[in-house]
Amino acid sequence: MDQKETERVNCLIIGSGPAGYTAAIYASRANLKPVLYQGIQPGGQLTITTEVENYPGYPDGIQGPEMMVDFEKQAVRMGADIRFGLATKVDLTTQPYKVWIDDEKIIESYALIIATGASAKWLNLESEQRLNGNGVSACAVCDGFFFRNKEVAIVGAGDTAAEEALYLSKLCSTVHMIVRKGEMRASKVMQERVFKTANIKIYWHSETEEVLGNLRVEGVKIKNNETGESQTIPVQGFFVAIGHQPNSDIFKDWIDMDETGYIKTVPGTSKTNIEGVFACGDVQDKIYRQAVTAAGSGCMAALDAERYLGEKGIH
Repeated sequence: MDQKETERVNCLIIGSGPAGYTAAIYASRANLKPVLYQGIQPGGQLTITTEVENYPGYPDGIQGPEMMVDFEKQAVRMGADIRFGLATKVDLTTQPYKVWIDDEKIIESYALIIATGASAKWLNLESEQRLNGNGVSACAVCDGFFFRNKEVAIVGAGDTAAEEALYLSKLCSTVHMIVRKGEMRASKVMQERVFKTANIKIYWHSETEEVLGNLRVEGVKIKNNETGESQTIPVQGFFVAIGHQPNSDIFKDWIDMDETGYIKTVPGTSKTNIEGVFACGDVQDKIYRQAVTAAGSGCMAALDAERYLGEKGIH
């Protein structure tokens, strides 16, 4: 690599959801002169969420993409250097750490904040993607409110699906739960709660063939794998709860993760097993996964990075 293609910074932030942008706001205010690369989906998962009503400070609610524009503007106003680009490779052997952007440029940084988020797993149906944000959602806690007293369907069989079905059951008239096998993967206690909830109807051995509707979800067509029969269920909402995939692949040779790829942090901090490398937001949080908790952990990461650089005497 010739010198032109390498740049050295004090603090590099990878990712641009609530965690990344909040880290950029705090790091800028601490005069760390952070550089933030937005990644493949600037704004993160909130850019595919329509209405956000549970983030403090927006009494009338706000559209997800608009909220992320607000976050970005605030980070820029504080002095963050926001850039478009994707981190494709890292070398965390020695400091300053090396991060390849788009396989073309190397950024060397003394502090690295990972805020790459997680991506919802989808069924990969054309109709599901077409109606995403118009009745199709991967977050019941985020969007369930909009389906109060309506009928909805949810796909999944694990603890997350059971939790989300129970959450929806308190808001919706009926929750149609579509389970691929003849049993659920959820813990026994979660299954018991689902079975005891009168307005959750389970469809065993069933798969989704198509989400129905032109502009908004109007129904779902499912097929029973045992009988081969198809049926249509009229619903206004369709929730996919088959898990999330943390966007952590490029760090797997360096950073400690759990079995599903979530980055492990020291409890109560954003610190990873490598000094000077911090993780925040959904890439390290598989429990809460909310915009407000992601923003809070972005604040933690910036404060941890500021303290770390101060102790090292790096300005």
